Amino acid sequence: MAQDRVLVFDTTLRDGEQSPGASMTLEEKVRIARALERLRVDIIEAGFAIASPGDFAAVQAVAETVKEAKVCSLARVRIEDLDAAAGALKSAVSPRIHTFIATSPIHMHYKLRMLPEQVIEQAVKAVHYARNLVEDVEFSCEDAGRSDPDFLCRIIEAAITAGARTINIPDTVGYSIPGPFGQLIALLLERIPNAHQAVFSVHCHNDLGLAVANSLSAIQQGARQVECTINGLGERAGNAALEELVMAIRTRQDLFQVETRIETTEIVPTSRLVSSITGFPVQPNKAIVGVNAFAHESGIHQDGVMKHRETYEIMRAQDVGWNANKMVLGKHSGRAAFRARLEQLGASVGSDAQLNALFERFKELADKKHEIYDEDLQALVSAESVSAVPQVFELEFLEVLSKTGQPPEACLKLKVHGQSKQVQAIGSGPVDASFRAIEALANSGAILELYSVNAITSGTDSQGEVQVRLNEAGRIVNGQGADTDILVASVKAYLDALNLLHDVSERAHPQLHREGV
Repeated sequence: MAQDRVLVFDTTLRDGEQSPGASMTLEEKVRIARALERLRVDIIEAGFAIASPGDFAAVQAVAETVKEAKVCSLARVRIEDLDAAAGALKSAVSPRIHTFIATSPIHMHYKLRMLPEQVIEQAVKAVHYARNLVEDVEFSCEDAGRSDPDFLCRIIEAAITAGARTINIPDTVGYSIPGPFGQLIALLLERIPNAHQAVFSVHCHNDLGLAVANSLSAIQQGARQVECTINGLGERAGNAALEELVMAIRTRQDLFQVETRIETTEIVPTSRLVSSITGFPVQPNKAIVGVNAFAHESGIHQDGVMKHRETYEIMRAQDVGWNANKMVLGKHSGRAAFRARLEQLGASVGSDAQLNALFERFKELADKKHEIYDEDLQALVSAESVSAVPQVFELEFLEVLSKTGQPPEACLKLKVHGQSKQVQAIGSGPVDASFRAIEALANSGAILELYSVNAITSGTDSQGEVQVRLNEAGRIVNGQGADTDILVASVKAYLDALNLLHDVSERAHPQLHREGV
């Protein structure tokens, strides 16, 4: 007998992007969407179309790119939101509008300032209107985890009658506990007369570290869609991690007896891509995708694994994509092989001129390090997207003097609006000196909120990937730089952030538009 299937709804591009500093460019969103399609997720929530022109364009671009998965846009229960979502999804093969309204007493009273009957009326109008725009409509009860079950039954029944065919029960603030949350799903499925006409979904946040546990409990009680993100990315403490949900379902078939259509060997490559683009490194002991997830240091464990893998491993590393990203290219590789591998990684090569520029950077990198990994290629593509931003500040020359007992001194030559300028500065360390020198010319007034260094691959010749987060009067930008010289990577990242601050086309950060499920 065929097993029930759980639909995987990925919201990395929408809710995941609401992590402070995780804002993505349109091109980066398209790259991640391609990876999600290779991962075989069922629904990709591409953004919040009404939030900004940039979000609208990103949803539109993903809708034009993705062919195998449904593409979804979030929308409040407002006509302008729904029209924007439908407009952005116009070219999607399979579009979905995801509309929502808050249903908890605290949200209805303090945020919406609406009576329960008014909330139901707004929800019904929105779902009915959305069904005239697209066939597939999802309705979410924001803060359902703190909502009255009787009220949830009423509003969900009305939304299904109006045409919603997916009903999402979000634990918006991460308040729920697995047992009671699962029981809530069972109660709704039992008490709502037309519940059989819709797929019930859950969207759990991780404020208490229970997002995955709550989602799994809901699946056991009949939920057949889970909303999640790669690496658990998301606002505050994040969302339920896709990789953990999928592998829990697959590993514990004795408990769940459901399946997903996820291509699990794409999990690690997708995780690394999202980490590279957002600048959020994956913690080493992160389940499934952390570098230590399948590592064994204890002698007892090592001995057991060598005798029989399943003594200490409940999954095979290969099944989630580990060991699939070994060296594929070297300094003697040609353009055709280079292009083919980029396309396999979901990177749009573009014109011959763009390919040639990337290939030259690849050759320069190959001269510096012997083994080139997929992560290195992803970093090259990211650097290319960085160069697409107007380059107000460009690095021409960097020299840093650092001696024991003396304050480090940095000497930089930058091209500023096309003119070469040289500056020197002293700092508490070589990176501090370099950033002080840049600011002596830029005078941005921005606050440095984050400086993060991560090795892209293993080995002392690995590229260092640096993330710099700047905040200028509430506008947050995330700069990235990669190089085998960590100081050069740091300067590149800082200059990237400054260029983003000067880019008037760069949209507002999603944190400025916080509403959502």
